Amino acid sequence: MTNNVVKGLLHPLLPVLIILVFLATASGLKYGIEKQDWNQIQSSLDNEAQAMATNLEREFLVHLEAVRRLARRLEANPDMPEEIWSHDARNYLQDFGIYQAIEWIDRDFIIRWLEPLSGNEDVVGFNVAINPERRQALEQAQASGEIDISGVLNLRQGGRGLVIYVPVYAGADNKGFVAGVFQMETLARHLLTSRVLDAFRIRITDNGKLAHELNTSSETAPAFSHSVPVALPTLDWALTVTPSAAWVESQRSVWPLATFISVLFMGILTSLTTLLVQLILKRNQALLKTRRELESEIDQRKAVQQDLARLESTDALTGLANRRFFMEDLTHTLNIADRQMRQVALVMMDLDRFQMLNDSLGHQFGDELLIKVSERLNGLSNEKVLVAYSGGDEFMICQQHVDDLDDVINLLGQIKQIFAEPFEVQGDAHSVTATMGIAVYPQSGLDADTLLRNADVALYRAKDQGRNTYQFYTEGMQDREVMRLELDKDLSQALANDEFVLYFQPQLELESAEIHSVEALIRWQHPRRGLLPPIEFIPLAEESGRITEIGRWVVMAACRQLARWQGTDFEHLRIAVNLSGRELDDEGLVDHIREALESNSVPSSRLEVELTEEIFIQNIEHNRDQLSKLHQLGVQLAIDDFGVGYSSLGYLRDFPVDLLKIDRSFITEVTERHDDAVITRAVINLAHNLGIRVVAEGVETMEQLVFLKNQRCDLAQGYLISRPVPAAALEKALSEGSMITDTPARSGL
Repeated sequence: MTNNVVKGLLHPLLPVLIILVFLATASGLKYGIEKQDWNQIQSSLDNEAQAMATNLEREFLVHLEAVRRLARRLEANPDMPEEIWSHDARNYLQDFGIYQAIEWIDRDFIIRWLEPLSGNEDVVGFNVAINPERRQALEQAQASGEIDISGVLNLRQGGRGLVIYVPVYAGADNKGFVAGVFQMETLARHLLTSRVLDAFRIRITDNGKLAHELNTSSETAPAFSHSVPVALPTLDWALTVTPSAAWVESQRSVWPLATFISVLFMGILTSLTTLLVQLILKRNQALLKTRRELESEIDQRKAVQQDLARLESTDALTGLANRRFFMEDLTHTLNIADRQMRQVALVMMDLDRFQMLNDSLGHQFGDELLIKVSERLNGLSNEKVLVAYSGGDEFMICQQHVDDLDDVINLLGQIKQIFAEPFEVQGDAHSVTATMGIAVYPQSGLDADTLLRNADVALYRAKDQGRNTYQFYTEGMQDREVMRLELDKDLSQALANDEFVLYFQPQLELESAEIHSVEALIRWQHPRRGLLPPIEFIPLAEESGRITEIGRWVVMAACRQLARWQGTDFEHLRIAVNLSGRELDDEGLVDHIREALESNSVPSSRLEVELTEEIFIQNIEHNRDQLSKLHQLGVQLAIDDFGVGYSSLGYLRDFPVDLLKIDRSFITEVTERHDDAVITRAVINLAHNLGIRVVAEGVETMEQLVFLKNQRCDLAQGYLISRPVPAAALEKALSEGSMITDTPARSGL
């Protein structure tokens, strides 16, 4: 065997073969890296093009909204004299610096007013309906009140450009248009940055035809090009971006050539080494070389074995001990603690809101956040504390040699301090908190599995009490957990067994003292535990993901009740149903509500949807789209628990809200506390100024009711009027007129 090896190493063509192999390898690597470099350049170009399109859309819509505001001012003051209009137009021209002109066009499409007038005198009196297609588009805009954008055309003022026409009123009330005139060259250069204009040739196409081209003089790299659509109202624009040769060169990597040279150089070195080995073998040193190679291989195997041992005990993402190693170490620690009669603390820790951050910002963000948290937690590690990563957003901490509870409290304080400062992830600071459950050996368990299970139970109880807190395991927690699991199991059968019922709480119209709307509140008629309120099972439904199915049942049940009331004395009633954030995330929500209304032949105006203020501002873009669809369907929209969830009122302007429900926490002492009265009065005035009606929740005394009526609150809801009751009881009470039992106070309304 040794002789064959020696003969192979002494083959005269071996050095040449080695060089050829390395040359082929170097060429393959160079080609692969160049291909990757090519793809990276194309990807960068795609991102640049998308960023240009996004910026163009955003900036164009800003200018579109500016013209729309000018039209609204004319709507608000239809008798506005030309001098004031011209003054406003000149301010817009000065503020934005992009319009070539701003015009007022009468309903016969004749330009009457114009700014700036200088240089544009011959435009006054011009009919902008220059052809049948433009006349048809402008007439349609007059009728609908929607904007019209001309597309790229030859401007009367000279040059190529486009015009935005915003109708002043619609239909028969139309007072003409306010128009913003843009030259394409000015518009494109204003909306795109100088860096973009220097580095790329940009073609703007309208309906597939070239509308405008920028930076035509630069030398481009035609091998790279990318087109993206531009989402602008009534326009079918697309950007085709071709980079300059200089930009492409700036993106290229030196690695393909460097890799080729390095690998080829390694091949030459290897070939020379082979020649040297041949000389050494010729001098009868084969045995020494073979022994050294054997020793090297043994060392490598030892290093690999050490790496494998480390990997088996360490989590690859965080670098902390993994769950398997932690449990083995915990078992060993408990054995020592038993002999030494010491205590051991096990802390189970979850990151609050991690799943929401991970879903909304991406898994890469989640991984980076876990790494940052792990780095800080690892600072606690010493001969008495072991930190491990269990998976998901869960960490485990074992504290050995615990003498008394103060040692554990001190550790918990150190953990809380870790989360005091925000974590910087992907360039932004994010405040993160943690919830912890603690089990102490031997009081909370005598083995590792029991201790872990009880720490997990304590963690669940801590979450029930709120986030950013901790809870020690105590006797009885396990029994409560078992009861919760049994209830969760029963919940999976509740829908199939038709165990849910709707109760209805009336809302009193304070002006007329009549009932026109009720809120639907779900109850669970449990076969063994009786009638359960929502607090007993809704959190379980949200945790298990069944809340969407329950929410769909509530909508369908409410529509069926509305159908039963049709043709009766109660057909005027509107029913409000509550939606959770998870239901609002369901893309099929609007279709389900539409089907429920249509299948029961119920008008959409008789259904109202309530969402808490906190849900309204979560995932704003998606929620705005969902709620706009519901509003278009004709369903009423209400904000529940208003005033306790969010610090900004800006979303009231952005969402199609019909109703605000003032939280009961402001109503309870509204007649005793001056600040509650001030807040309630301010909310009512704010809502009315925005054209939104107001419901006060939790009304329990006549004094509260009188206060609300004096403040022009629209509706009241609470135990004073009626507790939530089944449909039959509601119908009876409405028929008898017995909702408010205090008749003297009622007559005062």
